[in-house]
Amino acid sequence: MALKNEILLLYFVCLALTCIDANILENDKYWTNHEQEFDGYWKQRAEIAKNDNLKAYFPDPYEVSGNFTSAISEYVIVLIINVIFKGRIRGAACMATNPIDRCWRCDPNWANNRQKLADCVQGFGRNTIGGKGGKFYVVNDSSDGDLLSPKPGTIRHAVTRTEPLWIIFSRSMVIKLQQELIMASNKTIDGRGFDVQIANGAGITVQFIKNVIIHGIKVYNTVVKTGGMIRDSETHYGFRTQSDGDGISIFGASNIWIDHVSMRNCSDGLIDAIMGSTAITISNGHYTDHNEVMLFGASDSYTGDKIMQITLAFNHYGKRCVQRMPRARHGFVHVVNNDYTHWEMYAIGGSKNPTIISEGNRFIAPENRFAKEITKREYAEESIWKNWQWRSINDEYLNGAFFVQSGAELKNRPFSREDMITAKPGTYVGRLTRFAGVLPCKIGQPC
Repeated sequence: MALKNEILLLYFVCLALTCIDANILENDKYWTNHEQEFDGYWKQRAEIAKNDNLKAYFPDPYEVSGNFTSAISEYVIVLIINVIFKGRIRGAACMATNPIDRCWRCDPNWANNRQKLADCVQGFGRNTIGGKGGKFYVVNDSSDGDLLSPKPGTIRHAVTRTEPLWIIFSRSMVIKLQQELIMASNKTIDGRGFDVQIANGAGITVQFIKNVIIHGIKVYNTVVKTGGMIRDSETHYGFRTQSDGDGISIFGASNIWIDHVSMRNCSDGLIDAIMGSTAITISNGHYTDHNEVMLFGASDSYTGDKIMQITLAFNHYGKRCVQRMPRARHGFVHVVNNDYTHWEMYAIGGSKNPTIISEGNRFIAPENRFAKEITKREYAEESIWKNWQWRSINDEYLNGAFFVQSGAELKNRPFSREDMITAKPGTYVGRLTRFAGVLPCKIGQPC
């Protein structure tokens, strides 16, 4: 038995060593190779995006996370009332189980009122409107054959238009992207009503733009692509080097909301947010079959990520997820009411003093006794990381899971007793995340 345990320990040490900096975005050579992309056009876009990101940044992130907590508390009371009256109250037939979903899912006419979705985002991405107010664009062609002059009716043609657009689909489809799909600002990709899959090709790139909603699609098996001449807007195309293989890459962007996606098995990260990206909410997602799930901040030396503010809410990290749910640098991450049913190395990690507030999550540790710890600090001695603010509030720990806290307790602001006393403890997570991932919405019925 002792020998078996030693072998297991050696295996996980080796696994940890091979996974350090495995994400391509953390490799200096990757950035050296990409410098040629940053011509005058991209440098100008980067400067505009930087100003937009600073405007989207919340000077008091605790206020935003506190308000979100209070909203969930109020919704939990509604859930309790529904249980007590056994569904005999108005609207009880609706299956929405968290406040974001309750905002739109109970409307049987949602398909004719799609843009109401933009009113439902909470957390740091709460000002995201996507393509609200714009025309509807119907994708009816799953091909991706022309990267410079995309065919009308394809998703590449839709996302590169200048005007705000709410992009929907005429049917279920599998889209194999030939190269990364580079989006323009003020777009919503809305897959509700059909089975829309981005699979077996490149992923989605959200670079130096603002106001993007991605909702109700599946993204899986994305791969590294060689690059080349690719259109990135209605008025510009240019040379792109090798893509990184992320499912969704957020790069120097702000006001981003990713909701009800199902993602697995991408070549790099499932969702990465880097280079000063901020005002982001990632909610109601279902993630499986992946090693490095989410990377927030790619470089220890890039202090521009100090403005990064991300809310993770009502997500389910499921089978065969290994680590990085998320792994953060520099910024502020509010991890609220997520369900961690699987990890193999650790769940939440970071370096360079990120603030991580873990609140009302459920953590179910793996059977491996060497992987019970939820947290992992990297490249810092305890004398350093003990000052990082990583706090656990009302989390539920199962099967031996434990969270190593550090930094100052949250006492005075913003989490008053009113905010916290009835707020969604981890025991509610199973219900709050019940419908994580893509929803099987049917037109004419509540979703």
